[in-house]
Amino acid sequence: MVKVLTIGEVLVEIVATTRGNGFLEAQPLVGPFPSGAPAIFIDQVGKMGTACAIVSRVGDDDFGQVNIRRLAADGVDVSGIEIAPGESTGSAFVRYREDGSRAFVYNIRHSACGKLRPTPASGALIDSCTHLHVMGSAFSAPELGAMVMDAAQRIKARGGTISFDPNLRPELLNAPGMREALDVVLAMTDLFMPSGEELFLFDPARDEAAVIASLLGRGIRTVVVKRGALGASLFQQGLRLDAAPLPVDEVDPTGAGDTFGGAFLSLWLAGAEPSQALDLANAAGARAVTRLGPMEGTSTRAELNALLSERKG
Repeated sequence: MVKVLTIGEVLVEIVATTRGNGFLEAQPLVGPFPSGAPAIFIDQVGKMGTACAIVSRVGDDDFGQVNIRRLAADGVDVSGIEIAPGESTGSAFVRYREDGSRAFVYNIRHSACGKLRPTPASGALIDSCTHLHVMGSAFSAPELGAMVMDAAQRIKARGGTISFDPNLRPELLNAPGMREALDVVLAMTDLFMPSGEELFLFDPARDEAAVIASLLGRGIRTVVVKRGALGASLFQQGLRLDAAPLPVDEVDPTGAGDTFGGAFLSLWLAGAEPSQALDLANAAGARAVTRLGPMEGTSTRAELNALLSERKG
């Protein structure tokens, strides 16, 4: 049976209800919302009915329970989430600026998930899973990066598959060992899902067609480029498909790319037709932005079908 694993941060997001630049003055807030890019991604996988799990670490506090309960309710195996007594769950305070950009105050590195290490439970999950979803940002933390690399090599060696979302800010590329680690992961990758300019991280050419050809030539089976408000594109050998953006009223874009990725991977692993997988994932990303809170807009297959039917009707 297919079972998807991801490894990384679980945190809560708390959002200012006013717009402006940062938190230099007291602001009314709403939350906590379950969050963390790997957690959002795997929640969407679970919502699609695909067996899945996450390895992470939270504090023995309400914020940790908010995440564990949400993930478990949506079908995610949470046995790999370690609860750390006396420590705090990670958090992100978010305020939107007038232009739609965001200002963040993070507590991740010094939170419980910042001390994520291998455990017997995480080892058992790696042995039970057939697919690993890698987020490149994991390699900005050496211990986390080592866990992800070990899991990728073990799952791939057993004939499993790897999906890879760079999920990187450009400044992280200069971290020691970052590019080397990403190159190793890319060489194992079956499904590559960059967002926008991330497509060019591993190739100096700025020609999209040339970069896609190079990636497919490395043995990657499918490349999906997430273009945000411009939709998405899928590439396989001899195939290109484009999904136009779905018009929706945007409330909160945080997590839309992770939601897209979780929906697409579930369908890809199930052998769905490429056009169907792309359209439903595109709908997942669109629906995600209509809810406040990064995990509030994850969707079931029925909800995605309903959205597409409504737009086509």
